[in-house]
Amino acid sequence: MASQPGELRLEAGTPHPRGDWTLEHHTKLRHRIDAARRAGAGAPESLDEIAAIDTAGAALLAELTGAEYLAGIDERAPGLPAERRALLRAVGEALTRCETPAAPRPHPLRGPLADIGRRMEGIGRQQTQLLGFIGQVLATLATSLWRPRRWRLTSVVSQVHQTGLDALPIVALLTFLVGAVVAFLGATVLRDFGATLYTVHLVAYAFLREFGVILAAILLAGRTASAFTAQLGAMKANEELDALRTLGLDPVELLVLPRVVALCISLPILTFVGMLSGILGGAMVCLVALDISAAQFLAILERDIAVQHFLVGIGKAPLFAFVVAVIGCLEGFKVSGSAQSVGEHTTSSVVQSIFMVILLDAVAALFCMEMGW
Repeated sequence: MASQPGELRLEAGTPHPRGDWTLEHHTKLRHRIDAARRAGAGAPESLDEIAAIDTAGAALLAELTGAEYLAGIDERAPGLPAERRALLRAVGEALTRCETPAAPRPHPLRGPLADIGRRMEGIGRQQTQLLGFIGQVLATLATSLWRPRRWRLTSVVSQVHQTGLDALPIVALLTFLVGAVVAFLGATVLRDFGATLYTVHLVAYAFLREFGVILAAILLAGRTASAFTAQLGAMKANEELDALRTLGLDPVELLVLPRVVALCISLPILTFVGMLSGILGGAMVCLVALDISAAQFLAILERDIAVQHFLVGIGKAPLFAFVVAVIGCLEGFKVSGSAQSVGEHTTSSVVQSIFMVILLDAVAALFCMEMGW
């Protein structure tokens, strides 16, 4: 019998296969099946017009009718020859076993919870790296202390000038304005109780214990930590850090230690200036709005404000400075080499520094409250 090309006609949405469904006509039948599926055709009513079929044609037929249709061909088309039904049934059963079950519908909370988990895992890795880097810096510092010839005093003085002296104007201006605002708010509330005189106590306590050090530390986090990250990140992008290691020099000792030591010197100075400027801003408000003279203001400070409040505030400055400097340097070492990476890690260093400063300040406040300081 002459070979008849395989055909697939559509009549009222019902496909009618006919001819030879063999490998020879595979490409043509594939196009016809794709067109029928796009037209939304259902299963054929009869397979009697198929003249010949092989496994390639059976696989195409399974795409049209579904593997389950062929697996149950004995019930659906009992009039077909036994050998043809056996072929179609075998192909249908094989394709049914190979079909991938539909993926279960994800729970609506799975995505947000997975995102939170990934973020927490990233924070954990970040804090682990920070603790490891702190240990490396402290070990290098302890080693260098006993070797005065390895001290880099020129680098330390240069960094003190950049991080401390250059930041004095902005720290003094900001704390002065905040001191004035705190005095205004205190006077507004205390006036209702006839206790405006205690505005002096409010300003003194706020700036000696908290605002003086925390405002200076936050300014350094935004101004200096970002500069450290950008400087070290640019050096890493230019492979200067690799060159230092090739020469046998330790980048931590050469680049990190001067910055850490300089910041530990600069922040207490900036904190002291911030305390004075904040109290001066409060004193100006008391003089102008509350009729409290400068002599009376100073007398209240001397009589009622203990020196321990100043010591608590100034004692937190080296700790904050160390954390800010270490975070800025660590993020610089993390830069991968591109300009985008430098920007991302600079932003990360500022955010981490401010967060750690506020967190440590909260812990210190709780500790001092429990100790009665």
